Amino acid sequence: MAETRRRLRSSTVVLGGMGVLAAALTSCGSEPDRRCVDRDNHTLADGYKVVADKNCTSSTGLSSSDWYYDSEVTRGRADYGTFDRDEAVDRGGFGCSSGSGGG
Repeated sequence: MAETRRRLRSSTVVLGGMGVLAAALTSCGSEPDRRCVDRDNHTLADGYKVVADKNCTSSTGLSSSDWYYDSEVTRGRADYGTFDRDEAVDRGGFGCSSGSGGG
């Protein structure tokens, strides 16, 4: 009985420690969530229109497209984010310091 109890405790500690480590690693990633948006297609009520990523990664895409970081996306529109990647990284999370970026 004592052996079973000991094994259960050590499993709980290992699993709990892995969860904390996973949360720390995922919250301090070097690349924040991003969406390619059309800067010329914005409404105050809904935000920017999300467009295909190829518009932000190739020179033949929309000239008004740009990466929009850490935004909320609803019905193909992105809002409440930032165009400044460094600002998005500095927002941080659990275990992150606001003065350091990851990349």
